[in-house]
Amino acid sequence: MVSEYKIIVPDNDVLACVCGINDSNLQLIEESLGVSVYTRGNEISIESENPEITQKFQFIMDRIIDEIYDGGKNSEDIVVSVLNTQKKVNADEISILVPGSVKKIYPRTQNQAEYINLLQTKDMVFCTGSAGSGKTFLAVAEALRLVLSHKKNKIIITRPVVEAGESLGFLPGDLEQKIDPYLRPLRDAMEAIVTPETVRKLSEAGIIEVAPLAYMRGRTLNNAVIILDEAQNTTCTQMKMFLTRMGDNSKVFITGDPTQIDLPKKTQSGLVHSISILYKIEDIGFMELTADDVVRNHLVKKIVRAYEHESEKCE
Repeated sequence: MVSEYKIIVPDNDVLACVCGINDSNLQLIEESLGVSVYTRGNEISIESENPEITQKFQFIMDRIIDEIYDGGKNSEDIVVSVLNTQKKVNADEISILVPGSVKKIYPRTQNQAEYINLLQTKDMVFCTGSAGSGKTFLAVAEALRLVLSHKKNKIIITRPVVEAGESLGFLPGDLEQKIDPYLRPLRDAMEAIVTPETVRKLSEAGIIEVAPLAYMRGRTLNNAVIILDEAQNTTCTQMKMFLTRMGDNSKVFITGDPTQIDLPKKTQSGLVHSISILYKIEDIGFMELTADDVVRNHLVKKIVRAYEHESEKCE
């Protein structure tokens, strides 16, 4: 039985980006799925006897439109990236659906799909990658999903405060006011997934807790999702202290960029050290994201690659 799936794109500019010059993007989709794609006004549709094809088409179109709305400029690059991801990892089956969010969060690359799978199947996950690779955003999204679906009781987010030497007493304001500038990127990630009002209510209820790494000492954290961001700036002692805070029914996500270490010279990064000694433990997930996973402005990807190349020359 032939089934039809259609999608309406009300914004003409977005529709033009989706279709591409002379419908070149639609031709790429046709070649990938092996079906004809039809347009009529602001409507794009396919017909197929295989329900899996219509499901894949839905996934592909949702992803393409989301990325264009998120500021993607080169629509052909977006279409090629989405099609490659879908082919390699069954990405239409991998996503993060946060209760209260307006849309599912899909991986934009093969590595991101594998990372989401680790976040959802492992109790502890280390992820390294450059700025814009999605390492922190996806960890925050999965944490929100677990809490808002009542599978965990709270989210605890922390990071080392290297700039203040972990000594916050001299800064004005209460603890949250002192630490907020350092944890602002994590809050921004949350507010890109759910409304700022939701984040505020969760914070006021104590369901979202922010704390500098130094304040984690002596605690046992049960039934929680604990996120350590900027982990490359922990010392080995700090990392051991953090990892041993994990209590019953908790998940721990550690993210960082080993190329951006701000520790004093001759001080070993706790992130690099912990990965080197824990990588054989099968219950822990490890993911390395690369410049190919960067999903910010296309210039960011080129900048990251240039620095990676220069780093290789210096080694």
